[in-house]
Amino acid sequence: MFQHTLTANTVFAGAFPEEVSGFVNDHIGQHRLELSGRSRAASSLSFCEFAGFGLSRISYGNQVRVKSPELEAIYHFQVVTRGECLWRQGADSLRLRAGEAMMVNPYEAIDLEYSPDCEKLIIKVPEEVLCSARPMNRVGQAEALRFERRPVNLHQCPALPSILNAVFSELEEGGDDDIRSVSVPYRDIILNKLLTVFPSTWTVTDEQPRLSPAVARMVHYIDQNLKQAIDVEELSAVSNMSVRSIYNAFSKSFSVTPKCYIKQRKLQQLRTDLQTGRCRNVTEVALDYGFVHLGRFSSDYRKLFGELPSETLRMAG
Repeated sequence: MFQHTLTANTVFAGAFPEEVSGFVNDHIGQHRLELSGRSRAASSLSFCEFAGFGLSRISYGNQVRVKSPELEAIYHFQVVTRGECLWRQGADSLRLRAGEAMMVNPYEAIDLEYSPDCEKLIIKVPEEVLCSARPMNRVGQAEALRFERRPVNLHQCPALPSILNAVFSELEEGGDDDIRSVSVPYRDIILNKLLTVFPSTWTVTDEQPRLSPAVARMVHYIDQNLKQAIDVEELSAVSNMSVRSIYNAFSKSFSVTPKCYIKQRKLQQLRTDLQTGRCRNVTEVALDYGFVHLGRFSSDYRKLFGELPSETLRMAG
């Protein structure tokens, strides 16, 4: 999940856990670190900030216990990507394994024990940022937002990691101006999906409604112009919606960003062309649909269809 974004923002590699702990206290959340055994220089940490989020990947490389009295006005979205993490609360405990995630509320005491091979992804979300989200189907919005202490298996909720991967892949490809212009819509997509996936005092359903007339116009426009470069400004003109509203609409209707949806539709139509013999070679059809980075195109195609485009063409022949 967004590994490249974090790899480019490595703070520590092969460090002592006390060094990582000091950075965490300064930038992620106040805590106290307890080591089981001798400290080994096997810890790593990556960190970056985006649209009010703090995004980090942490591995202590040691058996450690992390205690914190509270997170102040901060929510933590925590995903175990390797190893396991024992979550204690009084006499109760939860064991999170790779692929499982949980939301941590502000002002809650934390008592965690990391296995030596444990690695975590953490998104720090200030309370005011998360509470600014406005899902259309929220009920009970007058209540304080508190998430249930219940782990979620992300393998059973693929939409959330897919959205996170799509968002951060687009950030890696875009320049600084692109990031600044879409940071708030991206942020809102992530926030609304977090509110959908994790049970909380704000009940949000994830039912997919029929496409609104404005979204239907955008979908039709995309399908009629798949061999052209389509940007969100064009979709705004077609739908008479703001850029931010377009991002929210695609998140709600398709669980992806507009750019990701356009890429998927291009790849799907391109595959049809390969299967029906409408092209002579893969390079030609890829360029027709605007895929100029052929290596990246082949990788995206394989992720979506489980085979290389050359294999699709060969089977069609």
